[in-house]
Amino acid sequence: QLYYDPNIENKNLAQKWLMQAQVSPQAWQFCWALLSPDKVPEIQYFGASALHTKISRYWSDIPSDQYETLKTQLFSQIACFSSGSKMVLTRLCVALASLALNTMPEAWPGAVPEMVRVFQEEGGGVDGRARCLALLELLTVLPEEFQTSRLPQYRKGQVRGALGREWGSVCPLLQQLLRRGDSPGAVKARVLRCLSSWVLLDVPLSESEGLVEDCFTALPDPELFDTAVEAIVNAISQPDSQRYVNTLLKLVPQVLSLQEQLREAVQNGDMETSHGICRIAVALGENHSRALLEQVEHWQGFLALVNMIMFCTGIPGHYPVNETTSSLTLTFWYTLQDDIMSFDSERQAVYLQVYRPVYFQLVDVLLHKAQFPSDQEYASWSSDEKEQFRIYRVDISDTLMYVYEMLGAELLSNLYEKLGRILTNTEQASSWQHTEALLYGFQSIAETIDVNYSDVIPGLIGLIPRISINNVQLADTVMFTIGALAEWLADHPVMLSSVLPLVLQALGNPDLSVSSVSTLKKICRECKYDLPPYATNIVAVSQEVLIKQIHKTSQCMWLMQALGFLLSALPVEEILRNLHSLITPYIQQLEKLADETPNPSNKLAIIHILGLLSNLFTTLDISKQEDESGEGTAPPVKTAPPPPGPNPVVVVLQQVFALIQTVLSKWLNDSQVVEAVCAIFEKSVKTLLHDFAPMVSQLSEMLGQMYSTIPQASALDLTRQMVHIFASETDNFPPIKALFELVTSVTLSIFQQGPRDHPDIVDSFMQLQAQVCFWFLISFTLGFSISLSLSLSLCLTLLFSLCLSRSLCLTELLPRCSDVPPVARVVQEDGKLLLQAVLEAIGGGSSRSLMDQFAEVLFSLNKHCFPLLTVWLKEALQAAGFPSTRVTTEQKDTFTQQILRERVNKRRVKDIVKEFTLVCRGLHGTEYAAEY
Repeated sequence: QLYYDPNIENKNLAQKWLMQAQVSPQAWQFCWALLSPDKVPEIQYFGASALHTKISRYWSDIPSDQYETLKTQLFSQIACFSSGSKMVLTRLCVALASLALNTMPEAWPGAVPEMVRVFQEEGGGVDGRARCLALLELLTVLPEEFQTSRLPQYRKGQVRGALGREWGSVCPLLQQLLRRGDSPGAVKARVLRCLSSWVLLDVPLSESEGLVEDCFTALPDPELFDTAVEAIVNAISQPDSQRYVNTLLKLVPQVLSLQEQLREAVQNGDMETSHGICRIAVALGENHSRALLEQVEHWQGFLALVNMIMFCTGIPGHYPVNETTSSLTLTFWYTLQDDIMSFDSERQAVYLQVYRPVYFQLVDVLLHKAQFPSDQEYASWSSDEKEQFRIYRVDISDTLMYVYEMLGAELLSNLYEKLGRILTNTEQASSWQHTEALLYGFQSIAETIDVNYSDVIPGLIGLIPRISINNVQLADTVMFTIGALAEWLADHPVMLSSVLPLVLQALGNPDLSVSSVSTLKKICRECKYDLPPYATNIVAVSQEVLIKQIHKTSQCMWLMQALGFLLSALPVEEILRNLHSLITPYIQQLEKLADETPNPSNKLAIIHILGLLSNLFTTLDISKQEDESGEGTAPPVKTAPPPPGPNPVVVVLQQVFALIQTVLSKWLNDSQVVEAVCAIFEKSVKTLLHDFAPMVSQLSEMLGQMYSTIPQASALDLTRQMVHIFASETDNFPPIKALFELVTSVTLSIFQQGPRDHPDIVDSFMQLQAQVCFWFLISFTLGFSISLSLSLSLCLTLLFSLCLSRSLCLTELLPRCSDVPPVARVVQEDGKLLLQAVLEAIGGGSSRSLMDQFAEVLFSLNKHCFPLLTVWLKEALQAAGFPSTRVTTEQKDTFTQQILRERVNKRRVKDIVKEFTLVCRGLHGTEYAAEY
């Protein structure tokens, strides 16, 4: 049924039943019957899998006097299947490997020599080649099974040591089989796989040196190539292998000897071979660059290896269509640079003399690899290939940014000279791809490196208008380059006139939507105090593209943010005038939509308009000389202090407040519309801070009405923002307090009916409580004290009902129970209820993933309310069957003693709680506990 029944329901039922059968006690009996020769391979495979499951997960079920019998049976079955089904053979080998790991080194000290001896013996009607392959399969899966085994930590160390000692038996056997001229290809391939498996146990490279060198002799054989590459890469990539410098030095010429095979593979378009050889070269260079750099007398060998990796970086073809190798090398260049720069200044100077020219060559290679193919070829690529190429270019960009740290300003000069030659050479036309790649190099560096002091940027800005932009990719890169230079433009505003027209022109091209809008946003953010002369034009062009709906929603939002930055630097009367012209069409549209019967299409339009307004108000801030992100400051001479009177955003919000209420009245049961409305006010509050004060009273009233009618999480989030900013202000305290008490009361009534139906409200409400508790503790104001008692009671209700993961409020309050009387009173009255809720959750009433949070509450109670906790714990745990019928009185007493003892070590309390919750759930000692 599992393999062949066409009915998916039958398949699922069979899967469920078989999984239960596999872990049942009866599996010890039926697994052998299912291995019978008269069964089909699928049934035999299930028998072998059941056997492995029982040995690996239920080892404690097997009496020690049956170890030998089980081992003998497994050897016998493996011998039977050595000429049979490969998948069954592998599963039986894994089962024997698991048995070996559970019995070595004490009960089965010479496991590997015995395996070798058993399979080298003649007999059983099995030919030598089959026995050899079965032995190699067993030796291969033994280390692999160790990596995934569920052995306890102390046993893992013992078994790893025992396996390491067994390498002395494995290595000669593998060498003998690999070097014999008459060994079949299948045997050699299995030997290589076996080596790959064992080196992952950190076998010393000096002890596998001979075998690794033998792997190089296997590389010319196409059938062995992939497994040989894997074995070599695994061996030289082990962290411990860097200690064996002499062995590494012997491997360098071995790798360099592969260059001819690499060149032939590249010429013949053999991507698999070139990829494999590149992996070997990069593994040696990347893992051991420092060790090899330190061998100064061998510098020429290492430089040759670096140049071999450079060849792999510049391998012909376009990634990922014609080649997939070059991307493997990029991390090597990071590593080599890091290692060079980590030496003392004297040695660093010597290495830089050798490797700076290499890195200049690398820049040329990377920019060549970053070039787009011809338009015709690029059009033939799939969307997945285009996306992979985009990611590859991002990786190149990151590498160039990193290389700048070594090459410095000379790199920018180098790029500028090349770009200048291309753009001023009238005799020889250059491809747009070449120009785009050089600009991409500039952009990569300027995006993250401070280029404000570079003397080539003025020349670059001067060259940009000379670029003949007749291609989308080139135009995109021009835009992103201008955006990357926005901070530089803020310091050199005279150059804005050269590039701003290009950006505004690109704004009307839907193909350049992302690059043009993001660039305008950067310019408006960084250069806003220099933009008033251009403001009218920018607003006009932006309005035009918004009305024409050229851009997608996210770009429209960015554009509104850009306009918010721009308007922030204008005089208030100009801000109001521009705001009026900018948002009047949307207000008129919103008025029409508010009159219509709600339907999906006008819902999207409403959310879009509300989004535009909230994004505009996110960045429109006349009170700061600094932008919201704090990434740039304007000189004080450029801006005057904000004039008295209401903030322009407040003026606009007051004008549209009635309209927003109308929209809400029709869409109050739609969480997305409510969220969009709340976002307008939330973003305005965050930006304006105390300037928002004139609206606190009416917004509090509206929020209260909203939440009372249909409670939604977004209203709670906005309430939390209001509490955060205005609760400490005398004038605004009454409406904020009234709003807080109203939402607390409404929430309590909701949760009495069933809090599990409102997880988003639970989460937002607890964040609000944490905010209030935090503010309360800082200010010691008693204005919220009535609500505070209610809030903590509600926290306890939630803990009891939901086993709440957010314990922020409680962990804020409990440390203050000794010095803040209202907190002490609430903890005295309700603390026992809190403890009972926590214990019930630990006893099985909540997900095990939340145990750390409950442990934190217990730890906080123990640290700050120790006398009370001592009494409460004993009283709560006296009840029979609480917190679980599975725990005994002795186990509860032990838990109590352990918790009360730990008042400093929070990590230990978490471990105690995890242990106790497993006992409560009947999971202690099971495979699930091992995963936990």
